[in-house]
Amino acid sequence: MSEPKRFFFAKRRKPRWRGFAVAAAILLALWIGGLFTFAEDIPAEDDAPPRQTDGIVVLTGGALRLEAGLELLRDNRGQRLLVSGVNTGVTRETLLQLQPAWSAALNDRIDIDYAASNTIGNAAETADWVTRNSFTSIQLVTANYHMRRSLLELSAAMPDIEIIPHPVFPSEFRAEAWWRWPGTAALIFSEYNKFLMARFRLFIADQIRQSEAP
Repeated sequence: MSEPKRFFFAKRRKPRWRGFAVAAAILLALWIGGLFTFAEDIPAEDDAPPRQTDGIVVLTGGALRLEAGLELLRDNRGQRLLVSGVNTGVTRETLLQLQPAWSAALNDRIDIDYAASNTIGNAAETADWVTRNSFTSIQLVTANYHMRRSLLELSAAMPDIEIIPHPVFPSEFRAEAWWRWPGTAALIFSEYNKFLMARFRLFIADQIRQSEAP
């Protein structure tokens, strides 16, 4: 009498969703780690010594930026000032009236950009302005939390231009224990994600240029 056949069963495969879950957990951990590193790199104060550059660029969109740019121009830290991203409904005369530091004496040294509607546009318009004026260095004025992404975009648009950061520090931005302040936390989340997207977009653009190069 023959022995009964033995059947050997292969080990059950782990559900695919477990692999996706592990990958998602790793990506989330990397994102959170990058977020905290990004937040720690936001400058808390401007301790750099005063610098002299060819031009000064103010990216509109927050308090104190224009005031800081005008102060640099008044102190002759640059030859000309570009105010980038001004709303089309705001005229030069309006700014002259609203900003006491925007004096008639400085008016001829100030240029206004109405075309830029975001940081990518700021970078493109600034690059054109720098080229027209044959500048080789600029001071960049924007909020501290916006500085890293701004430097990324402007450096990509003007790789041969020296860019000196001049951050301003809005009072409503709570850098210390930022996760405890919903407004600041939401702002950092937004800036961090935009920064990551900008890096990815610029990386892809660089790869395309390299592939098309002879």
